[in-house]
Amino acid sequence: MRVGTQFTGTLDPGQTGRWFTFGWPQGWHVIWYCMPTTPQTGRPQIEWETEVERASAAAVTYWLTVKNVGSNQMNFEGRYAVLN
Repeated sequence: MRVGTQFTGTLDPGQTGRWFTFGWPQGWHVIWYCMPTTPQTGRPQIEWETEVERASAAAVTYWLTVKNVGSNQMNFEGRYAVLN
């Protein structure tokens, strides 16, 4: 398994943003997740959704929609894990 950070972002309270990352081999099993890097205790900060585009016979594009559900501005990382 390989893991890494593909991008970073900043969202204001209640703000939603969308990012994409392209050129991923279609044969890879990739899991996407987002991790806040700004501490805020006592409540969730972030939610996200991943959508997939088959860009070609060999490549995949991932679209990540991220929402700040916390009460403060927060920074986060868009992370991946390649399982195979």
